[in-house]
Amino acid sequence: MKHFNVKNILFVALAASSILASSCHRYFSNARNAYTEHQIDSSIAPSPAYLQYYAPYKQQLEAEMNRVIGHTDVSLTQPGKPPETLLGNFFADALLAEGRKLHPDAEFSFGTKGGLRIELQKGDITIGHLFELMPFENELVLLELSGERVQQLAQFIASKNGQPVAGMRMTIKNGQPTNIQVAGAPLDTSRTYKLITYDYLANGGDNALGLDNPVKRVNLGKKVREALIDYVSQHTQEGKHINTQLDGRITGN
Repeated sequence: MKHFNVKNILFVALAASSILASSCHRYFSNARNAYTEHQIDSSIAPSPAYLQYYAPYKQQLEAEMNRVIGHTDVSLTQPGKPPETLLGNFFADALLAEGRKLHPDAEFSFGTKGGLRIELQKGDITIGHLFELMPFENELVLLELSGERVQQLAQFIASKNGQPVAGMRMTIKNGQPTNIQVAGAPLDTSRTYKLITYDYLANGGDNALGLDNPVKRVNLGKKVREALIDYVSQHTQEGKHINTQLDGRITGN
């Protein structure tokens, strides 16, 4: 069965919307340096021609969004503000797994709770679910960070009482990170580490600390949302379900 490219469907649908809007309706009438504003609200009747033209793209988009690509055996939730959550673990695990396909020597991953916009309930996972979870156009980034920068990142994570991470473990005590481990070994501030994150955070988003002035930065050219889709799809191809667990990667006092 052929699956449609979501980005292409969106582009064609938006292009059709723009063309029809500009050719069939004028919402501002120019008269020299003056203009007349026309109210756009529910009083405007739908255009049958527009709806007919748009309908095939809408149907294709809805079919793609409703396509089931995987199954989770547990509800991937983010309740309250615990230092570790099932949703955060799923997200960070996906970042690291997909990042390692492009850079096998990546050691850990990092995201933020605020960027995850819905929870995934136990059961089927659709393309639409992952679009809702990560509705932004963020792209994967590899950052090579000094050990001191990783220490700063750990301090930021502790100050927020935990954030989504994979390949990293730590304990939060009185708002400070202790027992920090990366890739199974204690943090060594004299060496460098390779982190998978995304451009929004690498560019200073969410006021994340430790990501500025990396030793090296590589933009991986893959959207976070695409990484999530590939991660879930690969589980399905291998006959597996998503079964994320809490494993104590971040604990609090």
